[in-house]
Amino acid sequence: MRTVDVFWSFRSPYSYLATKRLRALPSKWDVRVRPRPVYPIAIRTPHFFQEVRPQWVPYLLRDFVRNAQYLGLPIGPLNPDPVVMNMMTREISPDQPYIGRLTRLGILACEKSDEDGWAFMDEVSTLIWSGGAWTEGTALAEAAARAGFDLEVLDARQEAEKDRLEAVIAESQAEQDPHHWGVPLMVFEGEAFFGQDRIDLLEWRLGEAGVARKD
Repeated sequence: MRTVDVFWSFRSPYSYLATKRLRALPSKWDVRVRPRPVYPIAIRTPHFFQEVRPQWVPYLLRDFVRNAQYLGLPIGPLNPDPVVMNMMTREISPDQPYIGRLTRLGILACEKSDEDGWAFMDEVSTLIWSGGAWTEGTALAEAAARAGFDLEVLDARQEAEKDRLEAVIAESQAEQDPHHWGVPLMVFEGEAFFGQDRIDLLEWRLGEAGVARKD
């Protein structure tokens, strides 16, 4: 089966905005849509946010909120941000208690199956980006359970298999880098489509490439 690789991050609002549509693609097309969680640019390139022009962050905030409203998806302030960052100075903290765990959990879910991975990423990103207090109480465990996972089991595995999972993340990032640095990034047979607003174009390319459309 032909494959679309999707490089995706728990800290990316645009990954969240794309998730349900990407998850639905295999029900529309005879194609594998392979989720590949990676670290966000704030972790991979810590100086990125300090170097962008000052208009960039305010525009980003306005844009992903209105896109969520347009798509009818819940949106709210991060509580907390998966990446620990000083929003005034845009400095990335060397202490990152959340994003590694989330990304490794995502890899484990994706290793069960593509659909299981998408289910986990969908539930957890919705919790995070809708403003849920995702580190408190049983919120994350309940999101994992909705996707069919026992968070306690996944957490034990991501700790025990940390080195292996970090190697999987690094491999995915190395395969993403020749195409684009941002997420979500969809790659179909060597052609990259960056951003949640390129899914329609990706679907057009699938049709142009002769991928069968399902009834």
